[in-house]
Amino acid sequence: MEVSGSRIGRTKVIDAPEGGDLVDICDYHLAPIPFSCRSASCGTCHVEVLEGADLLEPPEGPEAELLELLGGGPYRLACQARVRPGPGLVRLRPALAD
Repeated sequence: MEVSGSRIGRTKVIDAPEGGDLVDICDYHLAPIPFSCRSASCGTCHVEVLEGADLLEPPEGPEAELLELLGGGPYRLACQARVRPGPGLVRLRPALAD
């Protein structure tokens, strides 16, 4: 699977191993996503999933609760969003990006 994201006007496509979370995958490939707690409690790593949401494990537990408080929609917490097996492309951007 590939993960693509835009941050400050640039896009980077990276390979993503199944089961990894988006924060670790992007950090490893020098395409960091801001984060703080890694436990779905702060929302710092809130990202908008522009494409490929079905390629991520569904949100559950604390992530699902925080996403509901943040208004739902096509968003995930990158520290909790884990990659499912199989080929595809996930496009994302920080939730506060315009």
